[in-house]
Amino acid sequence: MITLEVQKRDLKANLAKMRKEGMMPAVFYGKKEKPTAIMLPTILFEKTLKDAGESTVLHLKGTGIDVDVLIHAVDADPVTDKPRHADFYAIEKDKKLEVAVPFVFTGVAGAVKDLGGILVKVMHEVEISALAKDLPHDLSVDISALATFSDTITIADIKVPAGVTIMAKPEEVVASVYEPKDEVEVAPLDLSAIEVEKKGKEAKEGAEGTAEAPAK
Repeated sequence: MITLEVQKRDLKANLAKMRKEGMMPAVFYGKKEKPTAIMLPTILFEKTLKDAGESTVLHLKGTGIDVDVLIHAVDADPVTDKPRHADFYAIEKDKKLEVAVPFVFTGVAGAVKDLGGILVKVMHEVEISALAKDLPHDLSVDISALATFSDTITIADIKVPAGVTIMAKPEEVVASVYEPKDEVEVAPLDLSAIEVEKKGKEAKEGAEGTAEAPAK
């Protein structure tokens, strides 16, 4: 389990100054944990978010702080996209959690490699239920099962670790392969033929308009 060294934060502290010094404000809370303001090195949080994601249990350690959490929400700077605040949710070890975990696609689809199809990832993540100790970082999807255009991978095909339950319906499609259709060739428009026809029609109308009246 990843441990993050944190410090309690004074709610009156200047946040701009704190961030300039390389520290990021945060808070943790839970059903049995009152909201507690903390701070931690921004660079440490960025690395943890990248490596662990939001479905990995983390341990917050500091003076008077000893709690297991999940990253619940991250506020990013709209210009730099750098995290500037985080909410951690304190978990209960004996209670199941419902979190979204990403799919990691592995293998090679025969329908793509041999038939020229296009892989369609219908789902990129899925909700699961598990105890904190059983939460996986991600779920693997082996696309080598997609040998033809009629093949699909559904939730029922996904292998999960012991103690993990996928909340989606078994028949929901996770991935398939799209068969490209041959484009219908359209003959180029012959503008010269249209122009000639148009001129011919104008000449005929002009001839009818200038015809002499019949003799009486």
